Amino acid sequence: MSDDPLSELCIMIVDDQRAMRMIIRSLLSQVEINNVIEAEDGQQALDYLQHPANQPPDLVICDLHMANVDGLEFSNLVRRNKVPKLAGIPILILTGDSDKFMHEVTEQAGATKVLTKPISAPDLRKEIAAAIGFG
Repeated sequence: MSDDPLSELCIMIVDDQRAMRMIIRSLLSQVEINNVIEAEDGQQALDYLQHPANQPPDLVICDLHMANVDGLEFSNLVRRNKVPKLAGIPILILTGDSDKFMHEVTEQAGATKVLTKPISAPDLRKEIAAAIGFG
């Protein structure tokens, strides 16, 4: 058991690439965050979030470019949700896309912050802490 309050968090990873979900899960594990939910795209994540029996995660790490519902649309739909505990979930977009304009648009749509891949475990931990107000 860790003394780190972040180790108690539940994080949702939304990425259409299984390998990337595994990499993010590994990065989280390195900083003792092991309570992880995975979704293959934004629509699967929205379905999970909107199901009343599911406990919402403390934070979402989401890819930007995915089929069905991408990270931009996902962020926008979460922010517009009528349920306050869902609408307020911090969303970190983790993308290989370095287009600054796309980052700005994504943040305007509701993402808490856009991060560019690759990212180290300590840097990801720092961004999670800042997004949930522990930083």
